[in-house]
Amino acid sequence: MDPVIHLRSAVALAGRFPVLAGADLDVERGEIVLLQGANGAGKTSVLRACAGLLRVVSGEARVLGADLVADPRAVRRRVGLFGHATALYEDLSAAQNVRFALRAARRPADGAAPALERMGITGRLVAAPVASLSAGQRRRVALASLVARDPELWLLDEPHAGLDAEHRDLLDSVVGDAVGRGATVLMASHEHDRAHALAGRAVTVAGGMIGRDAASFDRRSPAHVA
Repeated sequence: MDPVIHLRSAVALAGRFPVLAGADLDVERGEIVLLQGANGAGKTSVLRACAGLLRVVSGEARVLGADLVADPRAVRRRVGLFGHATALYEDLSAAQNVRFALRAARRPADGAAPALERMGITGRLVAAPVASLSAGQRRRVALASLVARDPELWLLDEPHAGLDAEHRDLLDSVVGDAVGRGATVLMASHEHDRAHALAGRAVTVAGGMIGRDAASFDRRSPAHVA
């Protein structure tokens, strides 16, 4: 079976600057892989390239079997990117935002309510305009959109940022459930203890390139049991 993510000598530009400079990466179905590296190393660029939002101009880039060099849009409805910006419409309610995300992905709108409940957005919060929510609540609404879509590939950029301890644990549980259903996860995080507990292995990004596996975690050891 082909890997979910296959990058070989992948180059992507921001203007004329190579934000990916010959990246190599394979991620198999059902894996949780951590991208680690310094700020500006290229972790977000890897995630955006895999989401079809950053065009790969040379090399190979296949995600879920789609050739992103030829058509970066081909994979967008099958992946979910959760990053620093929530990409929510502030004048819409939490429920309306999630339903909008489902329509954009051509998924049934009835998945909105259970996803919001899963992320603890209940009661008055469901109908409240996003502009009135706290930063943490907005993050959870954005995560509910991802949960509702249930993509084949989850691309997470500092996913625990802005969440309290309770909801960080909830996020880890949601990610574990998605993998249990067959999803694959590629994530970037500076919260190494928590990220290492969640991921199966890590790779290092530096200068827009991806090094060999930094570590393969023993999920049986107490330190890496979710």
